Formats: sequence, structure tokens, C-alpha cells
Amino acid sequence: MPLRRAHVLAAVALFMAFVIESWEQLALVYVSGDLGDAFGIGEGAIGWALSAVALGMIPGSLVWGPVSDRIGRRSVCLWSLGVYGAVALASALSPTFTVLMVTRFLSGLALAGIYTVTFPYFLELLPSRLRGRAAVYLSIGWPIGVLLAVGVTQVVGGLGWHVVAFASGLAGVWVLAIHAWVPESPYWLAERGRHEDAAAVLRRLGADVPDGTVFVPSQQDAHERAGRTLDLFRGRLLRLTVLMLIVNFAFNWGYWGLQTWLPTLLQDKGLSMSASLGFVALSAVFMIPGYVSASLLTGRYGRRKVFLPYVALAAVSGVAFAYADSLAAMYVANFALSFFCLGAWGVWNTWNGEFYPTSLRATGYSWATAAQLGATSLAPSVVGYLLARATGYSSTILFIMAFMAIALLAAAPLPETEGKDLE
Repeated sequence: MPLRRAHVLAAVALFMAFVIESWEQLALVYVSGDLGDAFGIGEGAIGWALSAVALGMIPGSLVWGPVSDRIGRRSVCLWSLGVYGAVALASALSPTFTVLMVTRFLSGLALAGIYTVTFPYFLELLPSRLRGRAAVYLSIGWPIGVLLAVGVTQVVGGLGWHVVAFASGLAGVWVLAIHAWVPESPYWLAERGRHEDAAAVLRRLGADVPDGTVFVPSQQDAHERAGRTLDLFRGRLLRLTVLMLIVNFAFNWGYWGLQTWLPTLLQDKGLSMSASLGFVALSAVFMIPGYVSASLLTGRYGRRKVFLPYVALAAVSGVAFAYADSLAAMYVANFALSFFCLGAWGVWNTWNGEFYPTSLRATGYSWATAAQLGATSLAPSVVGYLLARATGYSSTILFIMAFMAIALLAAAPLPETEGKDLE
């Protein structure tokens, strides 16, 4: 199957899922001062407000993943993003801190569906020979979301956190693009016995599929076992699932623990808020060549041979950042950290979506997402606690980077998937 316009349109539509998720997680970070003033809350409560979306996404991902394996990838994306947009708009009108927490939690619950399904969905639309290289580019949505969050909050942040939150809700309109441009997964259709529909999607994607083609499922009872969570923890999948969960939790802790408090840490080093946000924006720009390099390399050398060195170099860059004794050294170290850390994320998002059979692919990815979001929820509060206790700039960053080393060790035994057909 060649790479066609249909693939590009699907990529653009699903790419926005990462832009929206990145925006939602970060936009209020850059207006947290106004948020605190509006509700009269301190850093600890602000940390929970920033984590509320991720907290909602944890149970949301565990629900949406199995649902996707049962009712289809496309339906989940459409319902998830549509409901998210409505709830996010409501959060902008929150009269109290409690209402804000509840609406942000519910928006995360809804957003978890499209975020969890995006990578498995896209992988199932791609030619096997191009799967690794193409899927990594989907992750570039993350730094684009960061840049949008920084840019928009700089432009309209002075109008208050309400305006920034309202802008988040407008993302729900993107559901129309997904409806128009992204077909249902042919893998999912084939496993449900919908052979003519699967063949029609494959033809739309450029494959030559004869009329009357019947697809043989990878497992005879795949239809009945679709979305069964306990199957992730049985037989050959048990060890794989445990290692996968460790990598997701530890790697996301290492990234998110630093990203959330980066403006505060930079201000502790003497930068103004405006300069700190500029620093964050430049870091996001350096994420993009990290993704591009990882995409080119993973298609040639495989997932493991790219992911492991990139994580190791990200950890080294983090240590250099912790002990930088000048502004120039701090810039270089953090830009290296952004390059290698996000390049590794691009490979991991792809690799993580290739471990499981179609009947469990979204379910497995939902647990991966839940582990990531568990770290996303806990890291801001724990790092905030360390900062409040005056643990120190360098020691706090070293604590964060220790999780990178854990991710590296857990990923080493995972199977290579480059060039292999999806099961």
C-alpha cells in the first residue's frame, strides 16, 4: 500500500488530538498566577487544578480503550472530542474553585478517549514499511500545542484565565475534520467480520483488494475477547504489560515533573516570567528536530536502538541542566533535553502501540496512557512539595531525572517491532 493523500488527511486530523491535549494540559500553567488570584488559592491548590485534567483522563483512558476495541476507533474519537469541547467551554464559566476542579476533571474524562485511541488508530491505517517513520510525526502535535499555549496566553492571558479556558473548548469543533477525513480502522473492521467495509477502507487508502476478500483474524475468538483487560495480565502478555507500565510511568514523570514547573524553576534562577515563557517556547521548537531525527532513525535501525540512546542522552542533558552555572549552559542543556526527550517520546508512542493484537491494542494503550497520566497527576504536586520545602533547584531536577534511568532499564528487554506486521 502506498502512502496517499488519504493518509495525509487522516494524519492531519489525528495530529490535532496531540495539539489539543498538550494545550489543555499546559494552557492554565502559564496563567496560574491569575488563577490563584481569582480563587484565592496557593501553589498546592493550583497544582491540583493543573492536574485535574490528567486525573480525569486516568479513569477515562481505562474506560475508552476497551470501548474502542468493542465499538471502533472512529466512534470513540468523535464522541470523545465532541463531549470534551462542551465541558471545556463550561469550565471557563466556573464560579468557584470546586466547580473548576469538577469541570476540568470531566473534560479530562472525555478527552481521554481520543488521546488514548489516536496512536493505535493511526498505526492501523498505515503501510507496515512506513509505520514507524510516519507515526513519529504525529507526536509533533505536542510541541505545537506547547507553542500555542505559550503564544495564546501571552496574547490573551492578560484578559484572565477564563478566556484561555474558553479557547480550549473551541477545540471540539475539530470533530468535524475527523468525521470527514478519517475512516474506521480496517484491522478493527476485519476482526469484527465486516470484510466488505474493511476492503473498502483499504481501497480508499490505496491498497488493491479484490472483491469478495475475506480477512482471517489473528485469533479465532478475537471478536469475543475484544477489550478484555485481564488478558493483558495473562500468559505471554503479562511481562510485556508490566514493563510497558513502568516505562510509561517513569518516562512521563521525568518529562512532566520538569515541564510543569519549568517556568518557576527558571524564575528561581533569576529569569523573569516573560523570559521564562520564551525559554519554554524555544525548548518546544527544539522538540521538533528531535522528532524528525527519531523518525528517520527508527525506520532504519528500529525502535529499541533509537529509544534507548535518546532516553540516556535526555537524562545526561537533564543532569547538565541541573548543574549549569551560566545562562548559556542552561540553554544548551535544556535544548538538548528537549531534543532527545521528545525524540524518544515519538518513538515510544509508536512502539507502545505495536505490542498488542488488534483485539487488545486500544485496551493496552489505555493502560499505557493511564500510567503516563498517573505520573502527570502526581509529578506536579510532588515537585511542588519539594520546591515548597526548599529542597533546591539542582536536587529537584536530579530527582526528576532519576525516573528517566528507570524508564531506560525497563525498556531494554521489550521486543523490537520495526518492519513487523501488526497482529
